[in-house]
Amino acid sequence: MPSHSGLFTVIERAARKAAPRLRRDFNEVQQLQVSRKGPADFVSMADKRAEQTLYEELSKARPDWGFVMEERGEVAGDPGKPRFIVDPLDGTSNFLHGIPHFAISIAVEEPLANGKREVTTALVYQPLTDESFWAEKGRGAWVQSERLRVSARRDPSEALVATGIPFLGHGDFVQWTRIFGAIAPQVAGIRRLGSAALDLAWVAAGRFDAFWESDLNVWDVAAGMLLVKEAGGFVTDFRGGDRAIERSEYLAANDALHSKLHKLVAGALR
Repeated sequence: MPSHSGLFTVIERAARKAAPRLRRDFNEVQQLQVSRKGPADFVSMADKRAEQTLYEELSKARPDWGFVMEERGEVAGDPGKPRFIVDPLDGTSNFLHGIPHFAISIAVEEPLANGKREVTTALVYQPLTDESFWAEKGRGAWVQSERLRVSARRDPSEALVATGIPFLGHGDFVQWTRIFGAIAPQVAGIRRLGSAALDLAWVAAGRFDAFWESDLNVWDVAAGMLLVKEAGGFVTDFRGGDRAIERSEYLAANDALHSKLHKLVAGALR
């Protein structure tokens, strides 16, 4: 069993405390109270309850840390301390339609001396399968006690690639169509499963060979990005640069596939 920090224990305990209620609500999805937050963007009472549980558990353990959360927004903490980046239910639309593919995503972002921040601890937890994908900077990525490594495939013709497709009120259809047109003829298949956090966790696990998507929020990707990097992969913006979060462009893969795919994507966007 790999050793992990006390901080990770805090994070996983919080996720496991929020998970049972999510499982119960998922089994009663037809009775859920749902409010409309925006075009085709629903937020359920299950989402809010899970976030409240996570907030209470994490703030109890680290009372002076800040938060960035999907529903609650930014909660200020000591600026010299780390902060939690939390998505209590990544894959809400799946959840509300009874599709068993969603996750809790928690990342810890620490301040650096140069004023920037970096994610150093990550958890993507799937309540229905009880899979705990986790990583700590410099200590690798894991699912439970099994070490994760990105896929070793180097030929795009063998690659299974995940993505997110623009929908009502979200995303750039023209850009996505151009990227799809460049990538699809070169790869073995493309999947859209509806949870960016799990897509990235599955890239880290080698289940997907690559992933691209844009117009995501930091809580969708913060944990998954560290998982991919600690599993030996790369996450960049669409042009292969280090401005993925700033541009809200995410391309993840192993080194060989990433080099080939980012050239395809960059070419499509010229």
